Amino acid sequence: MKIIRYQDASGEIHYGCQQNDGSATRLNGDIYGEYSDSGEAADVAKLLAPIVPTDILCIGLNYGHHADESGLPHPEFPVLFMKNVGALQNPGDPIIIPSKLKCETVDFECELGVIIGKECYNVSKEDALDYVLGYTCAHDVSERHWQKNGGGGQWCRGKTFATFCPIGPCLVTSDEITDPQSLGIKTVLNGETMQDWKTNDMIFDVVTLIEFLSAGTRLLPGTLILTGTPHGVGAARKPPVFLKPGDNVTISIEGIGDLENPVVAED
Repeated sequence: MKIIRYQDASGEIHYGCQQNDGSATRLNGDIYGEYSDSGEAADVAKLLAPIVPTDILCIGLNYGHHADESGLPHPEFPVLFMKNVGALQNPGDPIIIPSKLKCETVDFECELGVIIGKECYNVSKEDALDYVLGYTCAHDVSERHWQKNGGGGQWCRGKTFATFCPIGPCLVTSDEITDPQSLGIKTVLNGETMQDWKTNDMIFDVVTLIEFLSAGTRLLPGTLILTGTPHGVGAARKPPVFLKPGDNVTISIEGIGDLENPVVAED
């Protein structure tokens, strides 16, 4: 099932089921519990991010070719950082380049987002996918100066500006994506393909990440895991390519869809 979250004409927020023809029907129940397709047409006035995460856990340097283009060794353990939930952005809404702090090196990163569906603690790799509600397209927008030079050695400052975590356009339930390591993933900037690879290049696959992240740690329903980006990021290009006002960027993942956002400057 492809689950969407939307606002209707009266401003109320609901979940829906996206149909093959592009229409949607309203869902009844709790997506973290029992839910069903009502069959009633959904009044989708605005498409929203498919969930509001409880936490956003992110993995850096998790594609072999991306680590290589960065000139860094493959990590021994997953490289964990976090984004503020306030970084969330809806499909179609703008990525806003901040003005309060000087931001001239804003980069794109397509990522597979994994959404945890039930509380997860000390889970084994063998059982890990039983805890996954579904998958979504995610964009780990990254301001490279603040990531590398302005964060005191931590990545969070450059990764967690408002609007720097678009996700969507839908959540595809795990029964429809049985192998998250076999998906094509790409970034298209202003019509030009910048990243185009497969999730099988992950250094740590999805089940390994869930085992590692849940070790001694409670992952709550609604936890969003960003699983890393393939090679081709703007900072690694010669010359570098960074996002600027007027750009349009699309993250596409096989079996999920296209997450499209314009880029604007903060007023």
